[in-house]
Amino acid sequence: MNIGIVGVGLMGHGIARNVMRRGGFALNYFDHPGNRPVDELVELGATAFDNLQQLATASDVVILCVTGTPQVEAILTGEEGVIAGLRKGSIVVDCSTALPASTLRMAEAVQAAGSDFIDAPMTRTAKFAHEGKLNLLLGGDAAVIDKLGPLLASFTESVKHVGAVSAGHRLKLLHNYVSVGFMSLLAEAAAQSADAGIDPQSFVDVLAEGGGGSVALDRLSPFILNGDSDSLPFTISNALKDFDYYRQMSTDAGAEHTIADGVHSALSQIVERGAEEAYLPELVRLMQKNPTNQ
Repeated sequence: MNIGIVGVGLMGHGIARNVMRRGGFALNYFDHPGNRPVDELVELGATAFDNLQQLATASDVVILCVTGTPQVEAILTGEEGVIAGLRKGSIVVDCSTALPASTLRMAEAVQAAGSDFIDAPMTRTAKFAHEGKLNLLLGGDAAVIDKLGPLLASFTESVKHVGAVSAGHRLKLLHNYVSVGFMSLLAEAAAQSADAGIDPQSFVDVLAEGGGGSVALDRLSPFILNGDSDSLPFTISNALKDFDYYRQMSTDAGAEHTIADGVHSALSQIVERGAEEAYLPELVRLMQKNPTNQ
């Protein structure tokens, strides 16, 4: 299969390199200023396209790995967008984090063009993307997913079929709500601990040995102990976006979101102070009474 990808950013670059290096697939990529350096991809034989419609026509599968719902909708349905170039029987795989209601609409538009749609949001970080060890949550038809087996295996460690179209995106938002929620709660506690002059190692050890032991603690500990935020290169603005989506999804479903509202308010205040591009672990510093430049 010829594979197309739109979004060779922090996560998409890892997907692209492993599609070629591990999977042996031919790759077409959309040439965009937001891409990470593509030298390695070009050396592996990737072909650049500056037109989404033409990229889609040249590809059997088109992977989307972009910021969120507005970008997905524009890429698929815009003038000279992906849908305009899809061939009969091709497949769109959306690895973005998106609103389930939009996912259903985009799937209908893709299917009306004679192609198939799978939502395949990712968990794990850019490090795992680079190593080809992402986890995917797939929503869509099982027969279509079966066709993608070798492709998905090239850049993942775990692939779970979680339901019909949009189920992947719904579960991803639930996952990020819990994950980012845990880390936000922990960051606030770590900030108070620092304000009180408690030894950071003692704080981490007490939580790790008790009910606070968690992946959230593992991810924030490098910053709590050493000021290292690179262990989780996920911006606060992206976390806030995911909480916006979660709250919208909850509202659409008539579901409770009181706790999500509280975390959303806390993240919004940080973003309003101009820290939207800070990585999530930096919440530990930004929530202190007198934030430092650590």
